[in-house]
Amino acid sequence: MKLNEIIKNGFDHSISNLNPYIIAEAGVNHEGDLKIAKKLIDQANDGGANAIKFQSYKASSIASKNSPAYWDLSMESTRSQFELFKKYDKFWKKEFEDLANYCEAVGIEFLSTPFDKTSANFLNDMMDVYKISSSDLNNEPFIDYICDFKKPILLSTGASYMWEIEQTASWIENKNIPYGLLHCVLNYPTADENANLLAIKEIQQKFPKNVVGYSDHTLPKDMKTLELASLLGAKILEKHFTHDKTLKGNDHYHAMDMYDLQIFHRNIRKIKILLGHSNKKPLETEKISRLNARRSIVASQNIKKGDPFSEDNLTCKRPGTGIDPRELNSILGKTASVDIFEDDVLSRNMINT
Repeated sequence: MKLNEIIKNGFDHSISNLNPYIIAEAGVNHEGDLKIAKKLIDQANDGGANAIKFQSYKASSIASKNSPAYWDLSMESTRSQFELFKKYDKFWKKEFEDLANYCEAVGIEFLSTPFDKTSANFLNDMMDVYKISSSDLNNEPFIDYICDFKKPILLSTGASYMWEIEQTASWIENKNIPYGLLHCVLNYPTADENANLLAIKEIQQKFPKNVVGYSDHTLPKDMKTLELASLLGAKILEKHFTHDKTLKGNDHYHAMDMYDLQIFHRNIRKIKILLGHSNKKPLETEKISRLNARRSIVASQNIKKGDPFSEDNLTCKRPGTGIDPRELNSILGKTASVDIFEDDVLSRNMINT
């Protein structure tokens, strides 16, 4: 299913449909090289991502020259947002058209987050959904502009209060635009103790008709963060993606790679097997256990023909091939139709009716 359909249709928030839509957030990890960008597309596809997402911006339109860093400087040493963005703002309309066409040929959905009106305009012909960054959650003029394209919106909610999310959602709703919400923590990287995955449930409760997902900035490690987010009902998962996690700087150091994606899918398949279905009933494999491990009404001593059944001469033991213990009270006081020996499993022809 395409992302626009997921957002339009919404999802229930149960875990019965454990099949999350995965966005590999390549961002600008291509570092201005089209060959690397296409390599990222190939590897995201091979890893099992549903979409790959880039970022479309120019440093001069996204940050002033006085914007300080908010990331881990030990991993990315650039102290100015403007200077960092300037390093990676080489792609524009022509390059993104090339990448969108390449995604179509490969069979993976193309996305790119616009950070200004110009990029929003030229991306309109390339994608069916607009992703809005957490950094623009309070940017009402820009969100209004995006809404005018009349396409579904996926909104990240990092570093926001619930009232801010509700306010921004109201702007989108006023334009009658379908939207989904991503829980997000705006730390690069996010420490495990700050992931706050239960916020997924809170957003679901506040927005019961909307699809809810998770944009992950924790270190990938064993991919358990995304697994847990899925089990909490996140139907869209987004995580930064790289072709080489050993590269320094930018978003490489907290990104997943193709092999992490494969681990995630392998583990999700195992989880789906463990979850099974929600229809509680005996399985075919349990039939023999049900028959032999349950109990039946059994003689606790020898009982002569004509003797009454009582709590003194009856008990309940395995196997469950005889009369169900739930019928014990209806048998007490009746008499034996034959001689019965200790440990015999009662059958109905042994009872006078």
